[in-house]
Amino acid sequence: MPKGGARTRSGPAPDPTALRRERDAGEWTILPAEGREGAMPDWPFEDESVREAVLWATMWAKPQALMWERYGQELEVALYVRRLAEAEKPESAVVLSTLVRQMADSLGLTTPGMRGNRWRIDRPSEGDEMATGPSACPNATPASARARLRAVAGGGA
Repeated sequence: MPKGGARTRSGPAPDPTALRRERDAGEWTILPAEGREGAMPDWPFEDESVREAVLWATMWAKPQALMWERYGQELEVALYVRRLAEAEKPESAVVLSTLVRQMADSLGLTTPGMRGNRWRIDRPSEGDEMATGPSACPNATPASARARLRAVAGGGA
C-alpha cells in the first residue's frame, strides 16, 4: 500500500540521519559541495537575454547540475531560467513567482526539493569552508540521533 497522504509532500520529510533507515526506502545521493565542473550545455532556445545567460551559467555550476545532466534535464533548467528571469521583473505576475518556486522544488534547488529528490550536498573541503555554521566550531561534532537521545534520557525535565 502506498505511503503518504493526499498531497505530494504530506507527512514528515525523509531524514537521512534517522535511527531506522529502512523506514526511508531508497538511497540518498551526496552531491559535491564544489558543484559541477566542465562546460555548460548549450542554451536550447533560439534567443537568450543577458540575464538568462548569467543565470544559465550559475545554474550549471551548482551541485544539483550533476543530477540534471545525468537525467537530461537541460530543457527543464532552461525553462526555469527563463521563467526566473521573467519573475524578477517588477511588473511580473505573482503566479509566475509561484511557478518559479515549484520549478525550483522540482529541480532540487530548495531544501524541500532536495529532500524530495533525496539529495544532500557534501560538506565543503577544508579550504572552502565558510566561517559560519557547524564548521565554525572545530570542536563541535554533530551527534548521532542515538547520542542525542542518550543525553536527554537521564536528566530530562
